[in-house]
Amino acid sequence: METVSILLYVILFLSTLLSYPFLRKQKRGLIPMNRFKLPPGSMGWPYVGETLQLYSQDPNIFFSTKQKRYGEIFKTHILGCPCVMLASPEAARFVLVTHARLFKPTYPKSKEKMIGPYALFFHQGEYHTRLRKLVQSSLAPDTIRKLIPGIEDIAVSALESWAGSGQVINTFYEMKKTAYHKALLARKRLNQILGEIICERKEKGLVEKDLLGHLLNFKDEKGQTLTEDKIADNIIGVLFAAQDTTASVITWILKFLRDDPRLLEAVKAEQKAIYDSNDGGKRPLTWAQTRSMPLTCNELAKLEALILIHHLVTKFRWEVVGSQSGIQYGPFPVPQQGLPTRFWKDSSRDVCPLVTDLGKNSSSIAATKLFCS
Repeated sequence: METVSILLYVILFLSTLLSYPFLRKQKRGLIPMNRFKLPPGSMGWPYVGETLQLYSQDPNIFFSTKQKRYGEIFKTHILGCPCVMLASPEAARFVLVTHARLFKPTYPKSKEKMIGPYALFFHQGEYHTRLRKLVQSSLAPDTIRKLIPGIEDIAVSALESWAGSGQVINTFYEMKKTAYHKALLARKRLNQILGEIICERKEKGLVEKDLLGHLLNFKDEKGQTLTEDKIADNIIGVLFAAQDTTASVITWILKFLRDDPRLLEAVKAEQKAIYDSNDGGKRPLTWAQTRSMPLTCNELAKLEALILIHHLVTKFRWEVVGSQSGIQYGPFPVPQQGLPTRFWKDSSRDVCPLVTDLGKNSSSIAATKLFCS
């Protein structure tokens, strides 16, 4: 029985592979491709494209190899989507700044289905503008100040749970290999939880100044409010975006602190002074104290990470576990000794050109200044 199943899979795969040229020819007959001038590159295997090549090695090696062969702009096929890759700051500036109005962000359909079609980053125009203003207003400094005690409780609880487990956290073996179907089920459950919270607020007449409160109280010029589906999609979308960026920041700052003992000691001293001023951590952090962390803030630029690192360096012991593998920073001349410290030593050299350009544009780094100025 098992042999028959394998044989059926092989036949299905071969038939799909053989039908690909015919389907591609039919598609070209409907859309005259000779009208479009595409950059050089390779589309890889049918359906799969070059996805396996990208994920079977360091992505930086994949892109640097393509760049050397085809130039700074090349075409490829990743995750089921034909795409054009930009490998230079000039090209990125063309898309993101100079001619940004000619482009719009798109995402795989699977991601849109998992997060929700009404999330603001799946839209452009008036709807996107309205929702973006609502999200920004819910993240104003006055609102963020009130979130500090809750963020601190979550950070301390997470650190204590890790320390109390009595074992090294091995992310390779403990990482959940969740299927897309399970992710959709989790998203459905999250939608139900948000629905219950929305119903509770409506029944009790609660008026909160958080993101959910801003979305619930919104009315357009016609007096229409957002549906529960639109509210849930945008809440989940913001959670999705914030979780990934915050987790990445915390991961890399731990690496940089571990790589530079001098920097680690300086951050420890800065946090220890605040820790002692709070009677040895008996009193919670305040907004003013998060503003008095210039060294740490230069490293992190995120409120959640600031609070986590404060408790991490003042209450927990550091150990070096395992060896460090090389990191590819090309094509920019960024040193492996530690990116943030090189920014402080000499801000005119060894800095990614795109970062330098963004630094000249105050509006591009407004969010960073909000937390770190």
